[in-house]
Amino acid sequence: MKSKLIVITFIFVGCGFFANAQNTKLKKAFNGKNLKGWVVPENNIWWNANDGVMSAKSDPTKTGSILWTDKDYEDFVVVTDFKFGEGTVDSGIFLRTDKQQIQIGISGSLKRDMTGSPYIPGKGYPVEAENIARLLKMDDWNTMKVQAFKKVYTVWLNGEQVLEYESENAIDKGPIGFQLHPGKDMSIDFRNIKIGEI
Repeated sequence: MKSKLIVITFIFVGCGFFANAQNTKLKKAFNGKNLKGWVVPENNIWWNANDGVMSAKSDPTKTGSILWTDKDYEDFVVVTDFKFGEGTVDSGIFLRTDKQQIQIGISGSLKRDMTGSPYIPGKGYPVEAENIARLLKMDDWNTMKVQAFKKVYTVWLNGEQVLEYESENAIDKGPIGFQLHPGKDMSIDFRNIKIGEI
């Protein structure tokens, strides 16, 4: 009888975690007017906010930049619309650290689009997101949803799940970052950025 009780409790707790992960309340992380809530780089010439859009554009020396949230997160969901701009777009969303990323655009190492796939230094792209060529709109807005729950990353593109990956190197807590890759002449726009804690 005691062993049955333990099993039932475990299932209940597990289902509770699952429900929380799937029904996360999202809050605006970008107000559409300025970069409040983000750690703006010193001498910022890369990031600006205007009319509901957060834009990133390379500087003449192609320095690159990361725009981090001013808050750390453990388990979370981040949702954003993104639209490719000029040049060869190589961007992504960093998850708690600059060593764990979900790619947006062209991989510098593979020279092809790897949107939705995880990039892990030392491992490259350990798995590739599915159905990206069918789902990705090159000349219009796309919506990406990324869930970081414990060590598992799940990605949706335009409403369809395209990836689930468990990263053994995932860390427990850290900020969320949006990337403007160095060495690239490019621009990318983001809007409707929302984050929910699980």
